[in-house]
Amino acid sequence: MANRYGGRYSPDGSHRDHRNQASTPMPPAPIRHPLESRPKWVTIAATPFLLNAFFQAPVGMISDLAAFGLIASGMWMTREGLVAEAAYQVRRVARRPAIPRKLFGGLLAAVGLGVGAAAPEAVTGGVLVGIAGMALHFLSFGADPLRDKGATGVDSFQQDRAQRMVDEGEALLAEMKDAILRAGDRRLEGRVAMFAATVDELFDRVRDNPGDLSGARRYMGIYLMGARDATIKFANLYARTRDQEIRASYEKFLDDLEKDFKARSRKMLNSDRDDLDIEISVLRDRLEREGVRASEPAAITSQDAQTLDELLSYDVTKDKEKAR
Repeated sequence: MANRYGGRYSPDGSHRDHRNQASTPMPPAPIRHPLESRPKWVTIAATPFLLNAFFQAPVGMISDLAAFGLIASGMWMTREGLVAEAAYQVRRVARRPAIPRKLFGGLLAAVGLGVGAAAPEAVTGGVLVGIAGMALHFLSFGADPLRDKGATGVDSFQQDRAQRMVDEGEALLAEMKDAILRAGDRRLEGRVAMFAATVDELFDRVRDNPGDLSGARRYMGIYLMGARDATIKFANLYARTRDQEIRASYEKFLDDLEKDFKARSRKMLNSDRDDLDIEISVLRDRLEREGVRASEPAAITSQDAQTLDELLSYDVTKDKEKAR
């Protein structure tokens, strides 16, 4: 489907002046692993198995086709593992991937190399080639994340509930992004992407503190569902009429909804800060009841210490005696 072009001199007048367009924030770049393109090249390198398969005997054809299929499947699984690892690395609190996709991808690629290199009289050579391919796969792509990150002190049951709600919210956002494509307007697509980035901030707050899920539930469910339904209706209507009043009303709707999500994220952050202050004050009270009082270290005001070693070995009591 062709995208409608718009600029400063567009006849519909829906686009702003280039000075205003320069100040319009761009949607955030998608999260990508730096090695995400490597599996594609490995799959391309395995195409000789596919091309030579049709010029061999039936046994050779089947083995070459199986080799290419196993390598391509392994690289697809490896790429999925890299995508999962990128999402794991960018989050402060994350569960390890349930399936070690890179490990399984390496095993499939190794078996594919072994099948492609094996011959009836040289099975050992195929096994060695497969082992070498597995080692090279590990050196090229690394291992899957094997431990949870930032999950200390987090209730696993609450975290699972929060993750289910986040998954449902991300599905609604994906439907919203897909619906706005029918409008055929790149600026509206970018505006929806900016709104999705704001919602992702709320998702991150919920992941960090699953105990606040009850307060954010209606934002992640009812509000996002309403935003998706409104986007579907707007995209269908705007694609037919190109009514600028409807467009302005939809953009105002996104602005108001985005402010609500930002306010909720700030409220959750302030709540976490208040909880921390309460914990610190309670701990201080307990220490004072035990007779332990925090004392401030004496300030060093002398000009005699000119180096770090002299500063560390300087006797503060001398300054106190001089002051007396």
